[in-house]
Amino acid sequence: MQGRLIYLMGPSGSGKDSLLQAARTSLEAHGCRFARRVITRSAESVGEDAVGVSPAQFERLVGEGAFALNWRANGLAYGIPREINDWLGAGHDVLINGSRGHLEVARQRYPQLIAVLLQVDETVLRQRLLARGRETPEQIEQRLVRSRQLQKQNRGDVVALDNSGPLQQTVNRLLQLLDDA
Repeated sequence: MQGRLIYLMGPSGSGKDSLLQAARTSLEAHGCRFARRVITRSAESVGEDAVGVSPAQFERLVGEGAFALNWRANGLAYGIPREINDWLGAGHDVLINGSRGHLEVARQRYPQLIAVLLQVDETVLRQRLLARGRETPEQIEQRLVRSRQLQKQNRGDVVALDNSGPLQQTVNRLLQLLDDA
């Protein structure tokens, strides 16, 4: 039996990494696997469980077919290791931190994916982005503009989770969603 690809996406700062960390134990207990993104940003970035590589290393990995999915957003390159295909084939659900801009490509490759959009109030989002200190104020505003544009493109089968409140509430909603799907 084929596993399900759970495609978690949302604007940078919406709390995807916090949600993944908080839900990990419960999801792993149900056999869910988590893919670590490969990203052209330092692996020391606070709060993100990713593998940092240089742009040249990333391009080499693309050329070697190391990724099941890869995309570019906000001046960075992101990749999901191809091992997810083995996990899915073995019947495991797999949760990835995806991109709203790459969703349609992911749907073509994994038609049964469950698309989950993590949302947060824009004022809260701006505050979170400023507090983490990774981007300049101009870059933050560009991210917010991109977020508004991508939100307009959502299809009806994208499940939205609001993460403006307590994190455990969002975890509970995610777990319920996956139980119901």
